[in-house]
Amino acid sequence: MFLFAEKAEQAPLIVEFINKYLGEPVYRFEVAYTKPVWDHLVFSHFGTSAEKVFGEYTPHNAIPWYTIMFVIACLLSVFVIWLLRDKLSEGDPSNSQMTLEAGYLYLYGRATEIIGPHAAKYFPVVATFAVLILVSNLMGQFPIFVSPTASVNVTFALAITSFIYYNYVGISENGLINHIAHFTGPRLPLILTIIITPLIFSVEIISNLIRPFTLGIRLFANMFSDEKIFGEITNLAPPYTQFLVPLLLTLLGVFVALVQTMVFTLLSMIYISEVTHAPNDHIHGGEHSEKTGEAVATAHV
Repeated sequence: MFLFAEKAEQAPLIVEFINKYLGEPVYRFEVAYTKPVWDHLVFSHFGTSAEKVFGEYTPHNAIPWYTIMFVIACLLSVFVIWLLRDKLSEGDPSNSQMTLEAGYLYLYGRATEIIGPHAAKYFPVVATFAVLILVSNLMGQFPIFVSPTASVNVTFALAITSFIYYNYVGISENGLINHIAHFTGPRLPLILTIIITPLIFSVEIISNLIRPFTLGIRLFANMFSDEKIFGEITNLAPPYTQFLVPLLLTLLGVFVALVQTMVFTLLSMIYISEVTHAPNDHIHGGEHSEKTGEAVATAHV
């Protein structure tokens, strides 16, 4: 129930403003269409209801805070990229351009190390994850916003998107049969195949199915705890803890935002590397397995 009903301690003014003008029609739509679906098709089987799980339906919370914050994060990401793109200069790069180039080169370098020389094919998706998650994480450092990644609903959505994407890539490149076959591990003698291969296959399937859960929980837990710690410490002994302490906590929050962005992005790269290979490589070859193992070791350093 916590996974569905977690709330921001105090909704930002922009959330209240949007719900004031758009909450009523959205509320009527939810009560007429989505609430009956949840009640009759899902929660009736568990002896509960949508309101007990999601909370009371009202015009004031019809559009959840995390939905509004995530839409703002998407708009900010597009705006920041557009703003930086229009100010690029080859002869006289600005500080923001050099920062952008450094981030691009670092991210692309890591993608090449982990995925391989064919990483450019998947880099736009990887970079989109990085930019969107970084902007979402940093939004919590501004008083008018709350980090959408402090909601498990958003982090699960991102994790499921990553899961669907790398499986889609694996199926489209290798075919459904070969994609499933790569979960069986290396080729073994007949006797070992009968005994060991089913165990390897079971473990691989389970480990892949829990990846969206671990990705989502890791990002959510770190961002949620970061915001909770900031609020608890700054209100510990006001006004003394409301001067320099918030500045130090903000620096820590920026560091956490950067680290969690890279963890999510690097893990997504590793998952892509497991199901892809350079055009001249063979997916069942030892070289690909060795490369994946080295990538995992590098990403966890």
